[in-house]
Amino acid sequence: MGASVVALPEGSREAPLIEVSHLDHAFEDAGQRKPVLHDICLSVFPGEIVILTGPSGSGKTTLLTMLGGLRAAQSGSLRILGAELLHAQKGTLTELRRQVGFIFQAHNLLPYLTALANVRLGLEVQTAWLDRGQPAMDACALALLEQVGLGARSGAYPANLSGGQKQRVAIARALVASPRLLLADEPTAALDKESGRDVVDLFRRLADDTQAAIVMVTHDNKILDSADRIVHLDDGHLVEES
Repeated sequence: MGASVVALPEGSREAPLIEVSHLDHAFEDAGQRKPVLHDICLSVFPGEIVILTGPSGSGKTTLLTMLGGLRAAQSGSLRILGAELLHAQKGTLTELRRQVGFIFQAHNLLPYLTALANVRLGLEVQTAWLDRGQPAMDACALALLEQVGLGARSGAYPANLSGGQKQRVAIARALVASPRLLLADEPTAALDKESGRDVVDLFRRLADDTQAAIVMVTHDNKILDSADRIVHLDDGHLVEES
């Protein structure tokens, strides 16, 4: 089978924020090499929302973590925000992660911090925000919590939040620093229809207002209309769907 090539958006002139070329990836399983991604080629441009779909085990989350520099590239080219990640140094990966917002299925909230403090973490890795001080960071974090409907729960700890509320805190944390790239793994899975639509509207505003690129893995058919492109992964091969 040839390379899984996804066409570029018609009329695109800006340089892509994500440029993947002939990317392969495999895991070691009982001493055997198990390929999970095959000859992936994909570009994502500023202001674009791309949704990844496909069955469980097709490689969606693996690809998403590689785009964020959380999993090392093994072969091919993986250029994110202008930086090549194949054989990248630790400093390059650290700088990249400061510019990327992550939303994980497991929330990854710190249990000993309030909702407000968890969101503020998204700013504490930004030198410019540290220079502005904690009151400014708290005000920004609270504004994001209000946008996801949790302003009144800013002082609550994760143990006292529902699954959907934890997810909304995680979403606020990912958005608070206006990342250049947002990577989201099933961001609406724990949300009701209305909350899910509100979150997707926030994503759309981020893409439109700041020209961030957004790549989202989802099985939620109710939010597919938010995408500029829908890309399907099948057995580790990437195929453009619409």
